[in-house]
Amino acid sequence: MTRTATLALLAALASTAAYAADPKGTWLNEDKDGIVQITDCGGALCGSVVWVKDPLDPATGKPLTDKKNTDPALRGRPIMGLLIVSGMKQTSTASKWDGRIYSIDDGKTFDGNLIMKSDNEMRVQGCVMLICQGETWTRTTLPSPPAGAAPARPSPSAAPQRAR
Repeated sequence: MTRTATLALLAALASTAAYAADPKGTWLNEDKDGIVQITDCGGALCGSVVWVKDPLDPATGKPLTDKKNTDPALRGRPIMGLLIVSGMKQTSTASKWDGRIYSIDDGKTFDGNLIMKSDNEMRVQGCVMLICQGETWTRTTLPSPPAGAAPARPSPSAAPQRAR
């Protein structure tokens, strides 16, 4: 009887530990050149780019844009703030969420998943049919802005003009 109770307690603790890993937070991608913030977006998880190591396009000197998007009308969207994880809902597996992943590298959206490997590691995958490819992201904090840097503010001339 004691052995059965001990096994039941261990099983309960193991299932609690599996549910404890939460993908919400800030995640550094595998190349260490971008950070994505995963949050709850109305009952599903979503994630947006909140930091980029090199935020300026070397060719133009302007902020990076979504220039590889398969839709030409979307190629001018800034990378900063871009939604790349959407509609992620937890599956019957405690450590897995299924939804959609947008790949900045090729401008396409895929069915995908987030799989918690530990509290601080998450596998992010895009899938085509049954073949999934991805990378492992590491939980992180946002880097501090450089000393003396002021928050970015739009200039008055950047405000949209009304047609007359």
